[in-house]
Amino acid sequence: MNIIGQLHGALSNTIWLFYLFLGLWGLYRAIRRQPVNGSYLGAVAVIQIVMIVQALMGGALYLGGNRPERELVHYLYGAFGIVFLPGVFAYLKGDDSNTAQWIFALGSLFMYGVIRRIIETAV
Repeated sequence: MNIIGQLHGALSNTIWLFYLFLGLWGLYRAIRRQPVNGSYLGAVAVIQIVMIVQALMGGALYLGGNRPERELVHYLYGAFGIVFLPGVFAYLKGDDSNTAQWIFALGSLFMYGVIRRIIETAV
C-alpha cells in the first residue's frame, strides 16, 4: 500500500496545481469577456476524473488501514470536492455566457482552497 500512498500524495499536488491553473485561466477568459468553451469544460471534466481516481486511491488506503489524522473531515472535504464543479455545471444548465465563465473561474479558485484544506487534514 505504500506505493498507493505515495501516488495519493503526489496526485494531491497535481490536483491543487490544476485547480489553480483552471481558476487563473478562467479569470483570464472572463476578464477578456469570453464565454465558456469546450476546451475549458474539457479541462473541468479532466480534473473531475482525476478527483475520482484520487478518491479511489484514498478508498484503497482506507481499506489498507492507512487513515488520515482528521479522518471524518478529510472524507467530507473529499466528497465535497467531487460534487462541487458538477453541481456548478448542473446549476448553470448549459449556460456558456461570460457570466458562467466567471462562475467557473471563481469556483475553480474556491476548489483550489478546498484542496489545500483537504491536504492539511491528511497530515
